[in-house]
Amino acid sequence: MIQRFPKWLALLAGGLSATGFAPLNLWPVTLACMALLIHLIATAPSRKAAFSRGWLFGLGQFTIGLNWIAIAFTYQDAMPHWLGWVAVVGLSCYLALFPALAALVAHLLPRKIAAADARFILAFAALWLITEWMRAWVFTGFAWNPLGVIALEFGWAARLVGTYGLGALVMLMAGALLLAVQRQWKPALGLFAGVALLSLGGWTLAPSPAGFTRTPITVVQPNNDQSDKYDPVMAARNFARLVDQTVDRKAPPGRIVFWPEAATEDFVEDGYPRRYYYPETPAGIRARLTRPINDGDLLVTGGVKLDFDRNGRAIAAANSVFVFSSQAEILGSYDKSHLVPGGEYLPYEEILGQIGLSRLVPGTLGFTPGPGAQTLDLGRLGRMGLQICYEIVFSGEVADRNNRPDFIFNPSNDAWFGPWGPPQHLAQARMRGLEEGLPVIRSTPTGISAVVDADGRLLDSIAHHKAGHIDTVLPRAHAATPFALWGNALALGLAGLLLLFAVALRAFPR
Repeated sequence: MIQRFPKWLALLAGGLSATGFAPLNLWPVTLACMALLIHLIATAPSRKAAFSRGWLFGLGQFTIGLNWIAIAFTYQDAMPHWLGWVAVVGLSCYLALFPALAALVAHLLPRKIAAADARFILAFAALWLITEWMRAWVFTGFAWNPLGVIALEFGWAARLVGTYGLGALVMLMAGALLLAVQRQWKPALGLFAGVALLSLGGWTLAPSPAGFTRTPITVVQPNNDQSDKYDPVMAARNFARLVDQTVDRKAPPGRIVFWPEAATEDFVEDGYPRRYYYPETPAGIRARLTRPINDGDLLVTGGVKLDFDRNGRAIAAANSVFVFSSQAEILGSYDKSHLVPGGEYLPYEEILGQIGLSRLVPGTLGFTPGPGAQTLDLGRLGRMGLQICYEIVFSGEVADRNNRPDFIFNPSNDAWFGPWGPPQHLAQARMRGLEEGLPVIRSTPTGISAVVDADGRLLDSIAHHKAGHIDTVLPRAHAATPFALWGNALALGLAGLLLLFAVALRAFPR
């Protein structure tokens, strides 16, 4: 069957491989599918065949894994809902070019036999790493569901080589599985030993248990549905749900209260033209927002900023987070840097707009990106890094390396994304905690809100489509991991090392 229908098999294997990601987490299935992909590429009769098999595998994996994008279109009445699946398949056609490129270059490398051996597997793992890293920044990047995320529960090597390096190790494990099936025991054992050594090195880096600070926190999930978000009739009820999950007059003093992305639609900064932008005075808005917290608490909430021209006309918006004191003062803010293509902005809008496409976030103003990862000083309550929603998926870009935070707050709005998007998003947020050695706090309107420790472990969470809050203390950060210090330079170094090993093995007979 492999020789008769290789393209169909590649497409099927790619689709099945998506089950290893959340919410199904069937990682052994993904491992077997990656082993099959290695065999299909190694035995391809031509460069064209290798490229097409890699592309079809990627098409299957991304189409299944990104099905949540189609659900997001059901919340946008400006476009027909069936366009959601067109968008999923179209995006998957593009993303599949990256595994196809890895397959093509691997097939071009000299090898003595048209089959997978240790040299081919080492090279293919390195190329997979490089192309996943490229996928995170080419055309602003779309880093969703890199292969390493399937190894989250035992991916300690991410502290050394990050998620993309971990993906290469997963590929090496798939190659070892393939070699074992082919009864090539010695090279299979060698690949397994290399992966085990890096995993052990990562495991020994962080102390256990992580311990806790004394900073009390409250993570709020109001369960405000996306279909109600922009309905002015529902605004009072949505705010009341936030208040219900926040007010606790017996809470320990000095809490940090976390609200979701865009939890308030009101403009909280001074200086906007009042006639159009304030339902009440900005001071009154800030007082209303902070009334549910106690003296000495801080409120961290998502909101929106506006930019104006000289005539007082709004020309752009920013997806922001504000920090409020209990006296209703703005102590700091952060603007989202990595905007969601198709969500907060429409790429090539002058072309795509002509065929009826629009961004998913409604409104006439375009969003502008912020400067990147920042750390806000919260005084005695610690230093907070911020990554809004989609930003948390970009490995190596979530913390300011010159001003390391004590934790990362990741407010998000996953209410658009059905049953698959939120658990995938949470898994990638957990991976950032593991890589950086930092706790991650998530607050979302409908879930999954969570507290993640510096080992990437899920300490507490609120289920999807449930209202609730988490009262706990802030987990303690670890010392900076090697990845936190050097970022994806270490992952690319691993790729180079794997390629060197592949070349070195050519000097030895099989």
